[in-house]
Amino acid sequence: MGCDGGTIPKRHELVKGPKKVEKVDKNAELAAKWKYCALSQEKLRRPIVACDLGRLYNKDAIIEYLLDKTAERPNAEAVVHVRGIKDIKELNLTDNPEWKGERRNTKGDIYEDMHCGMFICPVVGLEMNGKHRFCYLQTCGCVFSDRALKEVKTEICHKCGETFKMEDVVVLNGTKEEVEKLRKRMEEGRAKAKTKKSKKSKAAETVSAPLESKEDTQAPPVDLTENSQQNGGESSQSAEAGPSGSSSSSKDSKSATSSTTKRSFQEMTEKSEVFKSLFTTHSSAKRTKDQTSNWVTHTPYHF
Repeated sequence: MGCDGGTIPKRHELVKGPKKVEKVDKNAELAAKWKYCALSQEKLRRPIVACDLGRLYNKDAIIEYLLDKTAERPNAEAVVHVRGIKDIKELNLTDNPEWKGERRNTKGDIYEDMHCGMFICPVVGLEMNGKHRFCYLQTCGCVFSDRALKEVKTEICHKCGETFKMEDVVVLNGTKEEVEKLRKRMEEGRAKAKTKKSKKSKAAETVSAPLESKEDTQAPPVDLTENSQQNGGESSQSAEAGPSGSSSSSKDSKSATSSTTKRSFQEMTEKSEVFKSLFTTHSSAKRTKDQTSNWVTHTPYHF
């Protein structure tokens, strides 16, 4: 059978087979990781920051995300682990002298190298374009190639001179295995920080509790000295006076104890009725139900 134009169709034109799996271009994937922000998908521009998993972001995009986490963003999954500014580090990058900007070949008469990176390693000179493995230090934020850290083994930063440990080295845009290792290390560090905070809070509580108990148990020193002086004077007087002095001291002690005990003014016989009527415990201050009014003034004792 032929078609309208007298052509003979082939089998692949009539029978539809399974679709071929689309392969991701490696060059495009590398450009997306090393030249574009992982959150906003915009081109990387200074200041550039990195998280504990080694992903690159524009600092303004991270700040916008932290200010409004409810807004819908296409790549919000890449920033779920970022809780605040402390979880990111601003990178100290070295510019590539061969980088001429975005419009470096407007005429089209010069070969354009698509793998040319904006930044390089300050020690070896390798370009940060995805072909080479790069790391950054969490202490100072300086970026180096993995080759530089392996060839020049030291615990001092090659660029700023700050000390660091191997635990502070984070791989930028690593493989899935490397990202999982970094995630485990990040979770362990956060768990340690929580335990330290809890221990500090408990220690502060234990320190404040005994201080409060001491303040409650301790008596004012002035009263003690006065009582000691009084007791000393009474004892000296009793020693000199003999039995007569002992009887007088016993009377004084009884009067002192009786004065320290609290009594109501209505029970005091030495006070007059006029003085007792000044207080609300007096019988004249108490009113019957007939004397009380239905309205209340600013003072409950208004007559």
